[in-house]
Amino acid sequence: MESRFRFDYYYYGVESDQFSFYRVPRALIKDSRFKGVSSDAKLLYGLMLDRMAMSMRNGWLDDENRVYIIYTLEDIMEDLNCSKGTGVKILAELDTGKGIDLIERKKRGQGKPTLIYVKKFITCEKVSVSEGAISESQEVQKPEVQKSKNWKSGSTNAELPEVQNLEVEKSGKWDSRSSKYGH
Repeated sequence: MESRFRFDYYYYGVESDQFSFYRVPRALIKDSRFKGVSSDAKLLYGLMLDRMAMSMRNGWLDDENRVYIIYTLEDIMEDLNCSKGTGVKILAELDTGKGIDLIERKKRGQGKPTLIYVKKFITCEKVSVSEGAISESQEVQKPEVQKSKNWKSGSTNAELPEVQNLEVEKSGKWDSRSSKYGH
């Protein structure tokens, strides 16, 4: 007999803001570069971004000050509730050699867990593949990063669009289909 759950309770007011969430970047869903990436791989990348923040707090940096994570296949299998084969497939989908190049794995030897470097999904180099050889094309999408005195932070040289001051009314009924208040 199949067991089902019944969820009869709704969120009221501030109750809806009581949980912590994993964040999957919107670009992974909307950007055409990631259309061929599975939902499981996108979710795993979001989980890896969360672990990266923890690694930074723990000071897990290599000699080049790159943040790495340790996320074993067993942990991935548990978090995604998947088999070993599926876990391997999802990792390969994100990996440098076989996949989309959002992560790079560095093996450290027998008995030591693999280090995973999570790469930025925003910047990339456009490459073309011809007869088994990969060569860089003319178009490169890498913003210049200005290093600050504190190596942990940086800022891009790109100018940000000016933010407008918008008047906000505090009463009235909001109509989500337009930018005006409804009746």
